[in-house]
Amino acid sequence: MTGWQWVKLVGNFVNLSTFAGLLVAKLGRATVSRGPRGLFFANGYRIGFPVAGAFTIGNVVLSKHPVSYFDRELLVKHEERHSWQYFCLLGLPMLPLYVVGVVFSWLLTGCPASRNPFERMASLKDGGYVERPVQPIGRTVTQAFSGLRSRPKGP
Repeated sequence: MTGWQWVKLVGNFVNLSTFAGLLVAKLGRATVSRGPRGLFFANGYRIGFPVAGAFTIGNVVLSKHPVSYFDRELLVKHEERHSWQYFCLLGLPMLPLYVVGVVFSWLLTGCPASRNPFERMASLKDGGYVERPVQPIGRTVTQAFSGLRSRPKGP
């Protein structure tokens, strides 16, 4: 680990975001292990929200997948960039700001990541996202409601 990664590790413990990530991992019954770059991997996360292959809180990267999911170096770099965002935003203020980024991106593209500044700074490609073009907001809303109407009804 580099000196700066140590600074981020300590800083994200001090700003309580890593503690929050470990709490979410415990609530989701995930198995926590040490990863590279000062990260902790919480695998086997069982709560269905958020819908993502992996997500980061502080220095904790949570995933429903096994630890081998993080054998992809670019994905680890992507998630580490998110841990830097927690450090730079002094911890948990990252969460509501990220939600604003999701809404902004969804309104512009129909995708929660394409125009989300946090995902763009962490590298869309490294995170496995495909950049979608900006579209009229009316089209986004129409697509959302047509998706709801097309779902099967019943138990």
